[in-house]
Amino acid sequence: MTTGTRTGVWLVGARGSVATTVVAGCAAMTAGLHPPTGMVTETDAFAAAGLPPLPALVFGGHDTAECPLPKRAEELTAAGVLPHGLATAVAAELSAADEEIRPGGPRPGDGRDEEELITSFAADLTDFRTRLDLTRVVVLNVATTEPASGGAGLPPSSLYAAAALRAGCPYVNFTPSAGLRHPALTDTVAACGLPHAGRDGKTGQTLLRSVLAPMFVQRALTVRAWSGTNLLGGGDGAALADPAAAAAKNAGKERVLTDTLGPGVQGEVHIDDVPALGEWKTAWDHIAFDGFLGARMTLQTTWQGCDSALAAPLVLDLARLTARAHELGLSGPLEDLAFYFKDPDGTPPSALADQYTRLLAFGTRLGESR
Repeated sequence: MTTGTRTGVWLVGARGSVATTVVAGCAAMTAGLHPPTGMVTETDAFAAAGLPPLPALVFGGHDTAECPLPKRAEELTAAGVLPHGLATAVAAELSAADEEIRPGGPRPGDGRDEEELITSFAADLTDFRTRLDLTRVVVLNVATTEPASGGAGLPPSSLYAAAALRAGCPYVNFTPSAGLRHPALTDTVAACGLPHAGRDGKTGQTLLRSVLAPMFVQRALTVRAWSGTNLLGGGDGAALADPAAAAAKNAGKERVLTDTLGPGVQGEVHIDDVPALGEWKTAWDHIAFDGFLGARMTLQTTWQGCDSALAAPLVLDLARLTARAHELGLSGPLEDLAFYFKDPDGTPPSALADQYTRLLAFGTRLGESR
């Protein structure tokens, strides 16, 4: 990355919990207020990869919400997501990012057709890049999960994704929404010449599954059933109360088990909206497996955490890695970033250890191209 250049990070869902935590967290680390806990790209393995430094990241985005980022940061502080005092300490950075947020859509009553929406979103991206003299802009979808698309036309996530490609921006889908995977965009994606990655960030329950499932295979233990339950509040809890949205989310959660253990394992994943949990979630898994001489055994796991705090460092990692890939002229699906996703592009390995090995090798290649 050339010294003195700046990289744009355009967040779809820019006033949501994840985006607010990303902006506040980047500002906090840049100011030396907090260490880069959870950021793989800040470890020694990526020191020579040529990634854009955190102070060189400039934030903007699209959203249909109107609550400004400083206010949203105050709400996240009250919810226990951000540490007390941080929203005040980085208020200037939050306000600067908020000034670069443009209206998303389509909103109720929006009369624009798909072409007009894509053109408008792409123009916002181009304006952001040229007006702020940015070397490149990476678009990341961190918006609330939309229902699985089954009707005619492009869903909002695909409109934003199409706009990113039209504006010449690499794209990352951190959600289970359709994004670039909508069938209507297949030819556009193939011809775009841009790097892209997705989908659905792997932050908790599936992260653990991608570690445990290979363990059973490696120890020749037969898994009979694997069931899971998620309890969560906030915007995601409300959105995932919609069965269609939950189905899109669960497809990614279940992929790692099918890819690793094969078909036939009984059990499902359930998602329950519990508003009282706010920004926090609990994920519980129950695994039934057979041991030597058919001995019936079980393993239960419980994961409790804050999704925004788990997701934010991964979003920053992905922004930096994708920006570097774009700088080097890489194009197509970045399978080496499967480490970050429940339902990654292409056919990478499903085990987290294997994905991590590929990620490290990718970082080495990025550095060798300097």
